[in-house]
Amino acid sequence: MNMYVSNLGFHVTDEDLRALFAGFGEVSSAKVITDRTTGRSRGFGFVEMNDDAAAEEAMKKLEGSEIEGRSISVSKAKPKSDDRNSSFSGNKSSRW
Repeated sequence: MNMYVSNLGFHVTDEDLRALFAGFGEVSSAKVITDRTTGRSRGFGFVEMNDDAAAEEAMKKLEGSEIEGRSISVSKAKPKSDDRNSSFSGNKSSRW
């Protein structure tokens, strides 16, 4: 299961995120999203765990917990949509 973690402190690293969730089971990946230009954290990230039951428990237990003085939010990640350029991708419903 892929999870979205928001309201992270700007000093939280990929390894910090991995360690936070590792207490609930094996973490496949943990990534804090950074700004392309500055390299600075954007305050959110994604964690993936193969065991859905462990991921559900992690979401319940970590939701609202305080990390670096900030109350984090953990939820199931939504699939990445690729509709950013739908009006230019041959969409027949376009008025042009």
